[in-house]
Amino acid sequence: MTLLPTGKRFAFSILDDTDDSTLENVEPLYAILRDHGFRTTKTAWPLDCPEGSRNFFAAETLQNKEYLRFVHELVDQGFELAFHGATLESSTRERTLEGLEFLRSEFGRYPRIFCNHGQNRENLYWGAQRFRTPALRALSRVLMREQGGSYEGDQEESRFFWGDVCRDVIQYVRNFTFERLNLLEVDPGMPYHIASSPYVKYWFSTTDAPDVDAFNRVLSRRRIDRLAAEGGVCIVSTHFGKGFVKDGRVNPHTASLLSHLADKAGWFVPVSEVLDSLLEAGRGRTLTRREILRLELRFVADRIRRRESSGI
Repeated sequence: MTLLPTGKRFAFSILDDTDDSTLENVEPLYAILRDHGFRTTKTAWPLDCPEGSRNFFAAETLQNKEYLRFVHELVDQGFELAFHGATLESSTRERTLEGLEFLRSEFGRYPRIFCNHGQNRENLYWGAQRFRTPALRALSRVLMREQGGSYEGDQEESRFFWGDVCRDVIQYVRNFTFERLNLLEVDPGMPYHIASSPYVKYWFSTTDAPDVDAFNRVLSRRRIDRLAAEGGVCIVSTHFGKGFVKDGRVNPHTASLLSHLADKAGWFVPVSEVLDSLLEAGRGRTLTRREILRLELRFVADRIRRRESSGI
């Protein structure tokens, strides 16, 4: 990477999915990030979910005035707001567009990043369709134990279709996740385009750390030091609402790791700024079939390795 600011040795950001997030359980962590000089990316659901959600009922949406105020403050301080769908559960095209327009009206622009969420039907190229190689697509549910689901955000005949809008207003969409910190080791082409998924301008990968325990394990001091020494690029996907704050106090180990990371000569900016710099450095190509297969096989191998190490 050649476009790091002077004196910066590596790039690091966090993509915080809003699942389970409330003002109470994420605000203290964002205060630490701000005080250490990190500017990261947070998703937020713009609309309420009147039908309810069995799995995500605990999360607050931007219809909560205090939560909306908090997110406005984050954006004013240089944090980035990303799109995780219109609300907690599946949204038709109408509700998806309503959610996007709410964000544009409140924050002055559409979000530049989209992350598919759970089993939502408006997800784009999700489930088995995540694999663009036909053989891997057919095997994915067996290899990855994929949960069943119908994902139709890219299907023009579906009432959940919004791919044309995503192509027009969203710059980057998250795809594969790995346990590796330096993502350029596993996804050297990111951000990248895939001809067979025309509704996405650019895909990118992230480091997978779904909760506080995974975050603390993946972001060990040894791994942080290695990332800095390699001059790598890291974008961690996590959920700050999953155990990072208890009784108003940030997990002590997490706080220690963030302090250690902040002491390194890192470039700590929102995800889209990291991806923009990679584009400016010459990435952003349309991947060949061989390159797509190589990336997909790395993802499968990573998932299988993690399952074996966890004893699942």
